Amino acid sequence: MRYSLVVFDWDGTVIDSTQSIVQAIQSACRDLGLEVPSAAQARWVIGLSLESALYKVVPTLTAEQLPEFIRRYKFHYFTRDPDLCLFDGISTLFEELRDNGVTMAVATGKSRVGLDRVLEQKKLGHYFAATRTADETFSKPHPQMLNELMETLAIPAEETVMIGDTSHDILMAHNAGVESIAVTYGAHSLRELNESKPTRIVDDVAGLAGLLQMHCKTNGSQALS
Repeated sequence: MRYSLVVFDWDGTVIDSTQSIVQAIQSACRDLGLEVPSAAQARWVIGLSLESALYKVVPTLTAEQLPEFIRRYKFHYFTRDPDLCLFDGISTLFEELRDNGVTMAVATGKSRVGLDRVLEQKKLGHYFAATRTADETFSKPHPQMLNELMETLAIPAEETVMIGDTSHDILMAHNAGVESIAVTYGAHSLRELNESKPTRIVDDVAGLAGLLQMHCKTNGSQALS
C-alpha cells in the first residue's frame, strides 16, 4: 500500500491536549453541580463533537444547561491553552511529508473556530490541503469527514490513511473504507485501540514517521527515503 493522502486527527494525535480536555470537562461539571466523570470516562469522548461528547460523558446534562456548560468548558480549556504543546517530532514529520509531495489533511472533533485558532497559533495551516471539523459534518465515527476530504482532494480511499489516538478515529476510517494508524500516546488505551482494529499501531511520533516513510508515495511515487 502506498498512501497519497495522510489525514491527521488533532487532539491527542498532533497536540498534547488530552489532560487539558479532561480537566476542562471535570471543572465545568463542578461549576454546574453535576456529577464529575472519571478521567477515563472523559478521555473516552475526546474526538467526538463537543455536544455529542458532553451528552455521553455527563448523562444528566440537560439541553437548558448545555450552553452554560460549554461556556464553562471553554473557559477552563482556554486557561490551559498557552501550555499546550505539539508532540515531539510532529513538526518535523509535517515538513518531511510536505517536502516529499505527500498531501495532508485534518479530520477533527474540534470546531471550525477552534481548529482555525490553533492552526494560526502554531503556524501549521500551510501544511494541510484541506480540513474538516465536527461542526461542519457528522461527528466521528461517521465517515463524512473522510469522504469529503477524499472527494475534495480527488484521492481515492485505497491511497488514504487516517491517523488518530482514539477508537472513534479508527472506526471512522473503517466506515470510510480507508486504512488507519492508531497512536498509543493519546486519549484511548491500547486495549480500546486494539478493539477498534486499526491497520497498524505505533507508540510515538518517531514510530509514526518511520511507518509513513515506508508507506507514503512521493512525487516520484516511491516511498519516502
